[in-house]
Amino acid sequence: MIRSLLASVAVGGLLAFSSPVLAQTGSQQAGSQADVLTATGRWSIPERSQAQTPPMGWNSWNAFRTEVDEAKVLGAARAMVDSGLSALGYTYVNIDDGWWLKRRQTDGRLQIRTGIFPSAAIEGQDSSFRPYTDAIHAMGLKAGIYTDIGRNACSQAYDLHSPNLPEGTTAEREVGLQGHVDQDIGLYFQEWGFDYIKVDACGINVYGPDTDIVRDYAYTGVEPLIDQAAINRTDIAAVRALYAEVAQALEIHNPDGDYILALCNWGSADVRTWGKDVGHMWRTSGDITPTWTRMLHNFDSASTRALYAKPGAWNDPDILFVGHGEFDADHLTEAKSHFSLWAMINAPLLISYDLRQAPQSLMDIWGNADIVRLNQDPAGNQAVLAYASDDVQIIVKTLSTGKKAVALFNRVMGATDVTLTAAQLKFADDAPVALQNLWDKTASTFTGEQTFALEPRQTLVFEASGARLLDDGLYLSEMPGSVNVAADGVIAPEPDPVVHRMRNAWGETRGSGERPTYTGWGGAQADATPYDQALRVGGQGFDTGIGILTNSRLEVRNAGYTQFEAKVGVDDSTRNLKDRVGFSVYGDGRLLAQTPAMGFGDAPLALTADIAGVSIVEIVARSEDMDSDLPLVVTLGDAALRR
Repeated sequence: MIRSLLASVAVGGLLAFSSPVLAQTGSQQAGSQADVLTATGRWSIPERSQAQTPPMGWNSWNAFRTEVDEAKVLGAARAMVDSGLSALGYTYVNIDDGWWLKRRQTDGRLQIRTGIFPSAAIEGQDSSFRPYTDAIHAMGLKAGIYTDIGRNACSQAYDLHSPNLPEGTTAEREVGLQGHVDQDIGLYFQEWGFDYIKVDACGINVYGPDTDIVRDYAYTGVEPLIDQAAINRTDIAAVRALYAEVAQALEIHNPDGDYILALCNWGSADVRTWGKDVGHMWRTSGDITPTWTRMLHNFDSASTRALYAKPGAWNDPDILFVGHGEFDADHLTEAKSHFSLWAMINAPLLISYDLRQAPQSLMDIWGNADIVRLNQDPAGNQAVLAYASDDVQIIVKTLSTGKKAVALFNRVMGATDVTLTAAQLKFADDAPVALQNLWDKTASTFTGEQTFALEPRQTLVFEASGARLLDDGLYLSEMPGSVNVAADGVIAPEPDPVVHRMRNAWGETRGSGERPTYTGWGGAQADATPYDQALRVGGQGFDTGIGILTNSRLEVRNAGYTQFEAKVGVDDSTRNLKDRVGFSVYGDGRLLAQTPAMGFGDAPLALTADIAGVSIVEIVARSEDMDSDLPLVVTLGDAALRR
């Protein structure tokens, strides 16, 4: 959890930073260019047994904040089982902030607030969550817990009137992981039996030595490693190293791999590049709120990151807010849209509502098996934007069955017509396309294109089948779950300006406004350039392909295909008109094909390679001795694997 700091930084308020933090560039965190561009012949993301599909379950925060207790959590778990939600895959029952009492100073052991978790009070023994996790496991569910990467948690800065804040001396109230990583992870997983951990980052963000919060509440001051208002003042390498230490401890204390690590540093520290290498899921934005425009903000922070998510590693735009505010039982159109969008982009589906008293209308949204099925499709392909605008979007994902899921999303308050084309589905426009509406269950057919009337804020979701444009393979943009961006060529991380800039949900309209803060601008894109332009090389446009920067490397899992093909070159949108790029294709580490160096204005070149029997295909775009400081945008037009 985190409030936006932009307003407070602008006005010198409670949480203003006290001193600069040295930044680290993309090249510093990734190692030398030669290293990241060297074909390895292997899939470089850790092979994980858990989160092969996006995690599903329940989280206490949006329902209860720190006013959580054992009865509420067990009640939610029981409701998940009794309602049939658990049978759909809602498995994890996660306690968020508010559970801890203090850290005992004699041995550093964390103490549970047994007044709200009474089963943790065991006569003659240390407090323990084992009776609680045993109860969760007995229901066929899994248990999750919350902590912070630093000394103190978010509630200790933001929920100061809560009755459930850690108590005691300064040291006793330091309940975060700092200085206790191995001890706490061993306690949570080996002794207490948890299966999932969410690791927040307020402890390395908001407790600067000169801040009011540190002075007024006698916390230990810590120089911030994260500055949400300026990536250049964030120590990316240090933040990554802290989370990597947690990942290592989890491996040690869970040799069977049966755990989930959820990184919660709110899209900061360029986590979009390294989250997949460290955790099972990573937050792409600040906290969601129960407002439409904040939902747009969080959705946008993840919707263009399809190439960075895949089985075992997921973009996380935050837990669901269905049931609250503008997504409550009186706003079912908005609630269905929110749920549909999270499902389409393979976000973790974590309900955060008091399920003990949920109306059937909300249960029907969470329990829509067809929408859940899209989210849990084993191919792990996050949906890709087929039509992008500020008003409406068409979002398409390729399913393991070969069918498509498509969402028509009306972002605005007015009704509108949206035309869906067969080409946007990568289907032939002269053959019928069959649609199954996954909300009202009606069926329809069209050829070429079909126009739909959408209500304000409505999202229509269909499963579609038709004659594929590429009938003997898959375009790489259709299979992002099998593509790993090992290096994306970004040298200096930049905030993404296309994320919706809603008004600050906590600071209202104080300060100078809301600015882009989540890095990712310039990252690899499916069916668009890294800077959100149409793909175009030498005057030739491509409806499908991969847009990326030079000095990049992609890894692609090959499931029995025999040929790689693409039309490659420098994209017409590049601002760098000086430098040249060469493209190479490797199969299991062996060079299979390459092009000569190409420059701006050159016609696209066909790049093909025999990949029969190859497990990992790698595509490298390389520029030697660059003359310009500007990024060189390159395109892999019509990039595909074919039989």
